[in-house]
Amino acid sequence: MSISDFLSPSDIAAALQDCQAPDSFNHRKFFQLSGMSKKSSSQLKDIFQILDRNQNGFIEEEELKYFLQRFEVGARLLTATETEKFLAAADHDGDGKIGAEEFQEMVQS
Repeated sequence: MSISDFLSPSDIAAALQDCQAPDSFNHRKFFQLSGMSKKSSSQLKDIFQILDRNQNGFIEEEELKYFLQRFEVGARLLTATETEKFLAAADHDGDGKIGAEEFQEMVQS
């Protein structure tokens, strides 16, 4: 299973194009441009599993650095500032990682 099973290549390209410059990543805009914000809860759980690189049920800060690369090989890494903001936006229980429900809530908000 890959991200392109859920999102169109043109939407992915538009979302990646929008945040090419360092410190330009905005998770809300990325979710909208990529089409993720329009996906069902079930589809978002599948996307979460793809983004959870180590398959431990959470997306940790280290995995967030590589977030864009899960959409396209060779995409840039998120900066430390972007990673911290992204994590803070989703980590409602303060455990330092993003669970599937937190991810779904963040994408659909």
